[in-house]
Amino acid sequence: MPLSDSLSAPLSDSISSLNHRHVISSPSTNSELINAIQDGSLCANKLHLLTAETQTAGRGQRGRSWQSPLGNVYLSLYHPVQVPVSGLLSLIIGVELAKIPIIQYLNTQLQAQGLTSIGVKWANDLGFYKQDSEKDSEKEIQPQNDHAQTDEEAIIYFNKLAGILIEPVWRAGKLVGVVMGVGLNVQATPTLTTQTCEGMSYQALSLQDIFELLNIQTSLAVSLSLPTLQELYEQMSKALIAAMTSFTQISAEQASTQTPYRNEFLRQFATMDALAGLRLRVTQNHQGELQIIEGHACGIDTQGCLQLRQDNGKLAALFTGRIDVLNNA
Repeated sequence: MPLSDSLSAPLSDSISSLNHRHVISSPSTNSELINAIQDGSLCANKLHLLTAETQTAGRGQRGRSWQSPLGNVYLSLYHPVQVPVSGLLSLIIGVELAKIPIIQYLNTQLQAQGLTSIGVKWANDLGFYKQDSEKDSEKEIQPQNDHAQTDEEAIIYFNKLAGILIEPVWRAGKLVGVVMGVGLNVQATPTLTTQTCEGMSYQALSLQDIFELLNIQTSLAVSLSLPTLQELYEQMSKALIAAMTSFTQISAEQASTQTPYRNEFLRQFATMDALAGLRLRVTQNHQGELQIIEGHACGIDTQGCLQLRQDNGKLAALFTGRIDVLNNA
């Protein structure tokens, strides 16, 4: 696939060193980088950053679509790797993204107002579940769900600010790198319907929405303006590189009894865990058959699996599955 035409724009030295290309439109920034590495258009031994103002075929997890209106961040970073890539990387990326200045600032403001802060939702999202006291003004879309809902067991919607998609890159049968893709809703909130939501229990949220929420709560204009997309490209690419460094350090500890890097990541994740203590229904597909398990979220294990305390007291470690949060906690 040919590379999209680049736009000329002033770049900081840190972004230029990542071989940054910015385009008006990309089918999918992840797909475009993967194809360029695989066909030799881009060197597999170097970092490559691709950003786009919009995507015509943006992708989320498991082939789901990613709505890509103008005004948001659509960013993919290719990074060479020497170690196998696992889902733990996605969680580490979430933690590092939650540290960028605008997220930290908004979380400080949200916490000051007694509102739920932006967290990392297993396994690849940023956002939050609103507390009961916050739901009066919440505008929700209606779910399309195979499971019938009752008044006692309604599903609580996730307010999704950002999504993460990591994809290993193979060439000639050899793993050469990973593409880390992030979509962050900044100025525009994607309009979701039962079709574009694809049956998932979430609604879109933007940074602009959170600014407006804070203004309503405080009756005062929030004193900080939204960062520019260029500023976010720089901050988010640094976060992705930091995540890759952390993942490599944690991977190197597998054969050791000393695991300071893993311990520090688990500590940080626990402070940002959007599912902590919530009652979940997890739907898994085993050889074409749906299996449902319910319980309370108990963080993650050392491999990044979701830990679920079932009603019988047993602790299940889940590698994958659809998450629904129940209100009958």
